[in-house]
Order: sequence, then C-alpha cells, then structure tokens
Amino acid sequence: MPTPPRSPARPQRQTQPSPVRRPAERSEGRPPRPPRPPRSARPARPVRRKKPRWALRALTTVSVVVLASAGIGHAVLTSLDADIARVDPFKDMKNRPEAGHGMNVLLVGTDGRDKITEEERRKYRLGGAPCHCTDTIMIVHISEDRERASVVSLPRDSYAETPAHTDAITGKRHEPHPVKLNAAYAEGGPTLTVRTVENMTHVKIDHYLEVDFTSFMKTVDVLGGVKICTVQPLKDSYTGLDLAPGPHVLGGGEALQFVRSRHADGSSDLGRMQRQQRFLAALVDQATSSGVLLNPMKFRDVTRAVLGSVRADKGFGTDELLDLGRAMRNFSPSSSEFTTVPIGQMGYVVKGIGSTLKWDPEKSKKLFEALREDKPLTEHKAPRPQSVRVDVAPQQIRVQVENGTATAGLGKRVDSALAATGFRTTGQPTTAQDRTAQRTVVLYDPRWDRSAKSLSTALPGSELRAVPGQGPLLKVIAGADFKQVTRVRADDPGQGEFGAVTGDEVVCP
Repeated sequence: MPTPPRSPARPQRQTQPSPVRRPAERSEGRPPRPPRPPRSARPARPVRRKKPRWALRALTTVSVVVLASAGIGHAVLTSLDADIARVDPFKDMKNRPEAGHGMNVLLVGTDGRDKITEEERRKYRLGGAPCHCTDTIMIVHISEDRERASVVSLPRDSYAETPAHTDAITGKRHEPHPVKLNAAYAEGGPTLTVRTVENMTHVKIDHYLEVDFTSFMKTVDVLGGVKICTVQPLKDSYTGLDLAPGPHVLGGGEALQFVRSRHADGSSDLGRMQRQQRFLAALVDQATSSGVLLNPMKFRDVTRAVLGSVRADKGFGTDELLDLGRAMRNFSPSSSEFTTVPIGQMGYVVKGIGSTLKWDPEKSKKLFEALREDKPLTEHKAPRPQSVRVDVAPQQIRVQVENGTATAGLGKRVDSALAATGFRTTGQPTTAQDRTAQRTVVLYDPRWDRSAKSLSTALPGSELRAVPGQGPLLKVIAGADFKQVTRVRADDPGQGEFGAVTGDEVVCP
C-alpha cells in the first residue's frame, strides 16, 4: 500500500516591497483617503483578550506528542520490518483474478511450535509433531475507506482442487487434484495455498500473513489478556480447555486452547471457527479500547510480539503496517464483521481424502462477489439496546403465560413484553388456578432445560420448576414480583444473507 503523497509545499511569499501607489494611480471612482486625525483625537482601541497560556501550551504539547508518536512508530516499525521473515507467495503466479476494491489479506495460522517451551507444551497440550499444515485460514478484507474489516473463515476441511504445481518437499510435479484445503500448504507452501484460495474464491489476495502458536500467545499476553464470555461450559480434553459459563480473561496459552478446541461443544470445526471469530472480535475490542493503537510504546510492544515470529509477503512492510495502524485507530468491534463461507454439503466423501465440507456454490459466489465489490456482509441495523446473551435464541422458545395474581392485565403485560423480546408467546395469556403467586415461576420439561434457562434470564428473580412430560411449550406463571422483561439474545446471532455478525454482537456486553 503506497504511502499517501505529501501535500505540495506552499509557494514562498514575495519579500520585496510593493510600489507605493500615488493618488493619481488610484482606480477611478475611488475617493481619496481622508487625512488621519492627530493621535490625541483618536478613540481608544478596545483591549484584546489574550488567549490563555495553558491552551497554547496544551496545543503545543499535543502537536509535539502526535509528531513524536508518528516518528517513533515509523522508526520502530522500520527497524522491525527487517526482522520479519519473508516469503514470496505470489512468485510466478499467472492468470490471477482481477483486483477489486479494498485490500485482501490471507491470514494463515500454522501449527508451528518450535519456540514453545516444554512447560507450555505440557500445560496447553501442545505435544506431538506438527503437521506443517494450516490450522486456520481466513480472508481479511479491509474496505477501501479503511472503515470496515470483513473476516471470512475458510474451513480447513473444505473440499478443494489444487492447480498444477511442484511439491515443496519432494520436488515431484503434481497435476490438478482434489485435497482438503489445509493440505495445500503441506504440498506447496504459501504459494499453493494462495493459488488454491484464489481459484476457489476468484478474490485476488493482496498480502499474505502467516502466524504460528508462538506469535499468537505473545500478542495476547502483551495486550494483557483478552476477555471472552461463554454461556455454557466449554471443556475439551484434547486441548485442556475448561471454562465455566461467564466472563474470562484469557492469557496467551488459554487463548490458544480456546481457538484450537474442536471437541468443546460437539460442533467440531465449524464451532471452532465461530470461537476464533469471537476471539478476533474481542482482540479488536481490547486493542482499540485499551489505547494500544494511540500509545507508541504499547504499539511497539504489540508489534514486536506479532512480527517477532510471523512470515509475510515482501510487499507487506512498514508503510502498510502504518496505514493499517492508522485505520485501526478508528476501529471498534462494530467496524468488524465475521462469517464462514456457506457450506452446501457436510461430510462430502472423496476417495483417498475422506470426509470434506463442500461449499454452497451459489451462496459462496455471492459472498466473494461482495468482497470484490467492497460491500458490507451484514445488514445495516439501527443501534439496539443492551441485551444479555443466552444459550438458546428467544425466537426458538414457545411460551404460554398465566396470570398468577389478582392484578388485572398482568398476564397480557408479561406476554407482550416477552413477545417484544423475541419469544414465541401464544398471545393468549390465561388465568392461573392459584392467584396468590408472589414469585414468577417458569415451568419446563427437563428435556428443554436450556430453553428454560434462557427464559428465566429474561425474567430476573424467577424460579425454575421442572415438570417432566410437559413438552416443548414452556409456561410462565406471573407473580406479584414481576417488574419487567430483560432483553436477551442468542450467543450466535448470525444474520443477513451470509449469516455474518458484527464484532459488537459477539464480544462481552
């Protein structure tokens, strides 16, 4: 990305004096200037109010700090630029897609663990030999106006077809053949990975950035940890992840467990990608809200942590990093959006490869067209009120309301409030047999306990009471303690044509 040109220098003012006009040289119709009165006859000039010195000092200080920050940032990044390991993923590439608007970065996470200590290997379950393949593949699109970042996850088990290439390890020539997407890196390194992604998406990749376990952990630690929230327990014996419901501040090692876990909730790789997206949103939130991008020294430390063990293409240098840093200063979680390429067929079996994920041809085509045309992936929405995250979306929960008090109209009020929050109420509240209820009660079948907890969250202080055999319809007996319904929303509120979410929808409230 070229550095914007400097503003042209202003022309220097003429220093030689202008000739004095004589009265005869005055333009026609202009009356001669009257003679000036003596000084004693002139009216006193009004006294000008001087600007306070503190304002001038503050302005000067701010100017110096801004200039110094830019200078320090450029000097630091220039020195770090020489330390970045370089690759040439675009070497000898031909017949590439046409460039669109904005910038596309292929972000690849590998399982490299050469610099991990033995203690970290044991604590975070990082043992075993690396497969030298990609653990994470994402296209990060930065809009042309630098106001939006769109992140599209490409499942590593995606069915892919590699173009003809030479094996990076054996030197053997391969004709085009089917593979899982993450195997392209093992066969042909960054070059084959970029070529395969471009062939599948028809999106031109402008830059390549490769992150391993070490740089990921260091970045999180330098930021002071990243806060994530979960509404259900997450436990994975493979990675050692063990999180109770609620907020958590994850350090580098725990964060690595969080984004690597595939066996935490039964959703396998798709659930893992959603956690990666949530984590990236939280990372953006932490970086933008903590002042890191405005503090030259903190920015230096984070940059060193990131760039200390990454690989990037030769064109991704100091100027590009500074441009991204400037753009990120205006970022917030709502400026970022996340989605996964639409899947058309799960478990698509290919001989010699095994089970793969096959993309939906029409939906994925539209998704990548939106990237090329620099269009947002999420629908424009008005700012919504604060809401509490729950495990089951209210739109999936059926509710029958009963008025358990003698207060007329209470049942209708509760029914309307729940419906306004998204619950599928019957719209026909009834009167309970016992009309002396002091506390609101949620009656539920144990098989729908997760739905009951979501409903109870919307009714603060309510009592959960199991009724085996009741079925999927939950019942609310409104008690005298009812005051209002708390807004709730699902943990994964995918919306829009591409099921994308903005960062503010998935970070901790």
